[in-house]
Amino acid sequence: MRKLIMWNVITLDGYFEGNQNWDLSFHNVVWGPELEKLSIEQLKSADYLVFGRVTYEGMAAYWTKAEAETTEQEVAKLMNSIPKLVFSKTLKSAEWNNTRIISENASDEIQKLKAEGGKDIYVFGSADLSETFIKDNLFDEYRIGIAPVILGNGRPLFRQGIAPNNLSLISTLQLLTGGIILKYSNNKD
Repeated sequence: MRKLIMWNVITLDGYFEGNQNWDLSFHNVVWGPELEKLSIEQLKSADYLVFGRVTYEGMAAYWTKAEAETTEQEVAKLMNSIPKLVFSKTLKSAEWNNTRIISENASDEIQKLKAEGGKDIYVFGSADLSETFIKDNLFDEYRIGIAPVILGNGRPLFRQGIAPNNLSLISTLQLLTGGIILKYSNNKD
């Protein structure tokens, strides 16, 4: 059975972006060779990348141009080649390579994909969509990068009102940049 894995980078005070969409400057604080290596490993273990509309639009805009314009060429090649699912009731077309739009029940679709077996499914960013998957207890694993930044305000990854859930620590990785990667499994009790 495939695992559904959340991957996000947050600030020490819990924000996954600033007050504006794509205010992610703190990502530059933790990015380095170790995080690039982890990104490549995660992408190679993925059958699907999953996004909500807002994250999809930002990721598509960046990664479709990144292969030629960045030093992260291996990451860009993987991002562009892996099948992507974007869950949106408003998006009508998807120009990014290997993208399928799904406008109906996101959790049902993920449950079907998990049951098929294969490589993992990763949700990047997409806080609203992630909240749906958290409420429906679909995440098997949470991978959270913590940037050594106190942002002071912004959009929290985990909003108030989410049901409590005890997780089990799988591993920690201290980055040379000062960040930390935490991996937790969902006990699904």
